[in-house]
Amino acid sequence: MQKTELEQRIAEALANPKNMGEMASADAVGTVGSPNCGDMVRMWIKFKEDKGRKVIDRATFQTFGCETAIAVASVATELIRGKTVEEALALSGTELAADLGPLPPMKIHCGQLVEGALRSALAPSEQLPKTAPPAPAGGSLLENFGSDSQKPRAGGKIVFLDPK
Repeated sequence: MQKTELEQRIAEALANPKNMGEMASADAVGTVGSPNCGDMVRMWIKFKEDKGRKVIDRATFQTFGCETAIAVASVATELIRGKTVEEALALSGTELAADLGPLPPMKIHCGQLVEGALRSALAPSEQLPKTAPPAPAGGSLLENFGSDSQKPRAGGKIVFLDPK
């Protein structure tokens, strides 16, 4: 059976994911989850000064999600490198996933999850739908998944996206 172009690009991103894993020295961390599909994405962001502007130097991610969510997060972390906070926040989930090609309707939420994690990291005070109590900012996503017994640490939160 012949793979579609989208399937090929997702397979390539999965075979060689970019920027997967925790970042110990992150300046910002954001986590978002979807109650509909159970996917979660955490994104770490590191900034640098570039010609008097604060820009994203590096971004990494972890996810409990489908192949498409992993692929979108991988390409998005590359896309936002060198952008200011404002430029990165202006990107939609569709734009973050653009390098993969158009996502089918049932996978658009993957781009929205990555967008939500980015917004959670870059604009933590922004009012997002159904904000949960702060999530632990440190440790891996697996270590913090469903851990109500841990005391929340400053700098992170889990945002549950509104199911549409």
